[in-house]
Amino acid sequence: MVRQPARASSGRYVSRLTGGTLAIIMAGGRGERLRDMTAHRCKPATPFGGKFRIIDFVLSNCVNSGIRQISILTQYKAQSLIQHVQYGWGYLRGEFGEFIEVVPAQQQLGPVWYRGTADAVHQNIELIVSHRPKHVLVLAGDHIYKMDYGPMIAYHVEKGADITVGVVEVPARESRNFGVLTATEWNRVTKFAEKPEAPDTLPTRPDTVLASMGIYVFNTPLLETLLAADAANETSVHDFGKNILPEAIAGNQQVFAYPFQDVKTRAQSYWRDVGTIDAYYDANLELVHVRPELNIYDEDWPIWTYQGQRPPAKFILDEDGRRGMAVNSMVSGGCIISGAVLRESLLFSDVRIEERSSIYRSVILPHAEIGRGCTISRAIID
Repeated sequence: MVRQPARASSGRYVSRLTGGTLAIIMAGGRGERLRDMTAHRCKPATPFGGKFRIIDFVLSNCVNSGIRQISILTQYKAQSLIQHVQYGWGYLRGEFGEFIEVVPAQQQLGPVWYRGTADAVHQNIELIVSHRPKHVLVLAGDHIYKMDYGPMIAYHVEKGADITVGVVEVPARESRNFGVLTATEWNRVTKFAEKPEAPDTLPTRPDTVLASMGIYVFNTPLLETLLAADAANETSVHDFGKNILPEAIAGNQQVFAYPFQDVKTRAQSYWRDVGTIDAYYDANLELVHVRPELNIYDEDWPIWTYQGQRPPAKFILDEDGRRGMAVNSMVSGGCIISGAVLRESLLFSDVRIEERSSIYRSVILPHAEIGRGCTISRAIID
């Protein structure tokens, strides 16, 4: 069992660290396991939670943590993501050195597109260095969680780490979906295996492994060195999990794990990889519970987003068999429910449902239209 890091750093100290950190958000993935849901959009642009996009969670984490220098690396079907960022995330103050910039694949180092996560960062290393960050925070743009990155960066500095990896505990049977770490009692990482079939489990819990969250803090000079060496390696697939971290560990760099846990209770904090249809469906419907683990109503840690002006949701008709109503459900702005019944469902904006229809435990994405007399159960409608 890895140890929970102490929260000893002052707010002002952490603020200085986050102010000198550049966040790189990896947002170019296809999200192939989401199948048709990413046929016309990249995974980070996929709607989530009634009004958000998946990328809004990591962007909100950055802004709420005091990290105001953010580069988003895109490649696959990025237009809707670019528009979303332009419309909803353009409020940072450039005159104060703040920015959120979208960086598309540009074949910076020759006639090749991004060949992997590490190559995407390497192709933009001059841009990164031009901002002169002391630390670079590399983030996956396709996970759902709320996290203050400041304590993790402070932990990285206090440990004298070269690289720090955010980790969560997951069942060993799910190891083939994650990068899995082996760490000492003091969180020093001794091994990193990408999606292993026979993973190293926790010493006291043989059914549990430490999984990477896709969150890495790097000292900038070391990141440059590791990426340059990886780019010159013709056998590499240029991936942080498959190449960069194992090479750093083999090179005896100081790599530490940062457990993502509640500081007071030491319980594992909420984190979801919504990369499969089942995981996406489950994570959305968790939000309609009476006390969902992910609190999107938290005013102390708001999830920022862009959404056009919408009128309130409307429920009409009140007759037997034609009663517009929703029970244990979330209904977003612009929806009109005409004599239909929703139970344990989540509706995104501008959905129309006609009379005598019944919706049960379903996720209905924006602008869907459901006609009269339909019965929909346990479905995602996009």
